[in-house]
Amino acid sequence: MCNLYSMTKGQQAIRDLARAMRGPGHETNFPPFPGIFPDYPAPIVRNASDGVRELAMVRWGMPSSKQAIYQAATKRADKLRAKGKEVDFTELLRMEPDGGTTNVRNTSSAHWKPWLGVANRCVVPLTSFSEFDHGAKQDVWFALSPDRPLAFFAGIWTAGWTGVRKIKTGVETADLFAFLTTEPNREVGAIHPKAMPVILTEPEEIETWMTAPWEQARALQRPLPDGALVEVARGVKKDGQTA
Repeated sequence: MCNLYSMTKGQQAIRDLARAMRGPGHETNFPPFPGIFPDYPAPIVRNASDGVRELAMVRWGMPSSKQAIYQAATKRADKLRAKGKEVDFTELLRMEPDGGTTNVRNTSSAHWKPWLGVANRCVVPLTSFSEFDHGAKQDVWFALSPDRPLAFFAGIWTAGWTGVRKIKTGVETADLFAFLTTEPNREVGAIHPKAMPVILTEPEEIETWMTAPWEQARALQRPLPDGALVEVARGVKKDGQTA
């Protein structure tokens, strides 16, 4: 599972490669993002409601399934009852925190189907991403080459989600995104054998993801070829830090 990545290119490079027609003003360029973590805002290029492709800052973590939230609330209720406390389960369920789902693997799930159409597709710019090496207990960073060229995750997004991410902040409304994963290639599989992000490297792939029917776009949910990635850092939470 990829829960950490970096993006250090300027917004013009992102807009040029992803053909974004609208976005933040050129005078307010993005700072480098050497470490992007779940539930924080990050740049994405999305198909906006008026049909314009735009660059925007959106929060990382799509809504979790209703079943997952219900199960979490049930566990919380059981713990409270075990302590002899009364439980209003309806209110407990309404306020159950949803930490968000960062990675989407099973695109045949009914939970994800509403967001697989063109209107809810996005691409997420990156220059490197990290997978955690549980044996060495450290992050391992991968990029397309040591100079970390721009690439994109194939993602989905939703507008105006309303819910609870953290109990202390209560109910919030936010636009959210996540990106797809697939089986790993050789380089990532040596560290994380379960999955790797779906990465798009060519303009034609970006166009397919952003415009094609799902029957065609779904073919992009595949790993990069073996040898397409190199390890660029290890043992740091932000790419570019010294271990």
